[in-house]
Amino acid sequence: MGKNLDKADITLLTLLQRNTRLGLEALAAQAGLSAASVQRRLKSLRDRKVITGEIALVDPAKVGMPMTFVVMVELERERLDQIDAFTRRADAEPMVQQCYYLTGEADFCLICTASDMEAFEELTKRLFFEDSNVRRFRTSVVMGRKKVSLEVPVAAG
Repeated sequence: MGKNLDKADITLLTLLQRNTRLGLEALAAQAGLSAASVQRRLKSLRDRKVITGEIALVDPAKVGMPMTFVVMVELERERLDQIDAFTRRADAEPMVQQCYYLTGEADFCLICTASDMEAFEELTKRLFFEDSNVRRFRTSVVMGRKKVSLEVPVAAG
């Protein structure tokens, strides 16, 4: 099994990824453990950084951010300091939801959200046009959200 996870850890991780609002008693009942055991296991999973955060999923359209963009970014130079600088800029930008460093044609893939095209255009100025190390970027506008998840399949390895 991956990262020293036993069957009970896998059950807990699967349950929590689907609903972080489950209380200790509900988790214990579904995992066949005591509440104290669940509490110890969750602490260990958090301490070992198996669980890296717990978030609420928000419908972007209902908070005024209905547009999603997938942006492929190519850098001029792929020096470590340039990669780190771009990563820091993307990380600091609230409209960037996800940032992946890639192999292949593009160096980065960004998942961005915006209220409208004008707001996205402003983001492109800040992140791409004002960065002399960005060679080019290609944007795809998301037409529909068909599956949105950060759930990781957890199974015996």
